[in-house]
Amino acid sequence: MDTNTIIGIVAVVAIAVLLIAWGVWNDRSRKKALAKAEEEAKAKADARIAAEEAAERKSQAAEAEHAQAGATPKPAPTVRHEDTEVAPTPATSATPEPATPAAPTPKPKSVEQPESAGSRIQRLKAKLANSANPFGKALFAILTKDNLSESDWEDVEDTLLLADVGAEASEQLVDELRKDARITGKADAAEVRASLREKLLDLVGRDTDRRLNANKENANKPSAIIMVGVNGTGKTTTAGKLARLFVSEHKQVVMGAADTFRAAAADQLETWGAKVNVPVVRSDKDGADPASVAFEASAKAKEDNADVLIIDTAGRLQNKANLMDELGKIRRVTEKNLPVDEVLLVLDATTGQNGMTQAKVFAEAIGITGVVLSKLDGSAKGGIVISVQKELGVPVKLVGLGEGPDDLAPFDPEGFVDGILA
Repeated sequence: MDTNTIIGIVAVVAIAVLLIAWGVWNDRSRKKALAKAEEEAKAKADARIAAEEAAERKSQAAEAEHAQAGATPKPAPTVRHEDTEVAPTPATSATPEPATPAAPTPKPKSVEQPESAGSRIQRLKAKLANSANPFGKALFAILTKDNLSESDWEDVEDTLLLADVGAEASEQLVDELRKDARITGKADAAEVRASLREKLLDLVGRDTDRRLNANKENANKPSAIIMVGVNGTGKTTTAGKLARLFVSEHKQVVMGAADTFRAAAADQLETWGAKVNVPVVRSDKDGADPASVAFEASAKAKEDNADVLIIDTAGRLQNKANLMDELGKIRRVTEKNLPVDEVLLVLDATTGQNGMTQAKVFAEAIGITGVVLSKLDGSAKGGIVISVQKELGVPVKLVGLGEGPDDLAPFDPEGFVDGILA
């Protein structure tokens, strides 16, 4: 082994020894520093504890001296929280507990007062009279001519058909008008109007009983009403408006959201109910069995001894068999708790004869007792009142003439005829 190799080995060993020595020294120094820091922290903690014990002894001595002097602790101050004064419980020791602020009292929800039925009828009459009525105006323009020709009578029948009076009713009305001497002769406008008014009233049904069964003397309590109709006719909205109408008559109402097919239907019904403090029974999930909702709603109405139960149903029209099955089930389960007094079919008056086929399907599916015509704004489609009653054999009981929450009123034949002839 040469000299250079030996020198290299010695150098490496020397460096290793130095590194080990430096590591041992550094470790001892760190431990000493930690021990010193712990001792200082302990000394500070002991000093703080001693100071706290001294202060506590001094406080106890002061309290004992104060008690011997017969001093009474001062009452805790009144705490204000959002303009509400709360007096805390008197303290039982020399140091009173801090008072806990009271939660503010929630403001009660404002409940709307719906318009009365009588006021609605008068207002809706005015709406009809002030609206454009091409149906009545066109008839009147033709019938006030002198010496009506065959072409004029054809125009009368066409006007009635365009107004959705229906073929059978139109033919009947034309035959009666042609036999009336006040119209076929040289009569004045007042006589023509009077004759036309009487004949339209006969077709509409002036003496028909249009009362809701819930308003009759022998009505059941609760009186159950099932609302049916195709989606888009305003069925759910009409159910909410009907609840308002009953509330205006000081009746207690419960609603059931059995339209579980349309996601927004239950929310929409709850919004209507909240405004007039009417509870709504609904399912926790969309697509639930509508019959189960109807059963729970009827049970709640019975338990609450409500005056009226209104059940909103789905308006989808897949096919006649499915519709009959679903509506029939809803009616059966409801009648396990309450008899169903009324089935109201909601029709959009603006659809005219196009809605008659669907109306017949609903009539056969569940057996309707009355019709609600929504959107009857006095337009050329006003004749639907006549045709729907003739086709379905049930009366129009309610009409809606606007988007307002109280734009639903009992149907008044004279007001309707006077409105379209105004």
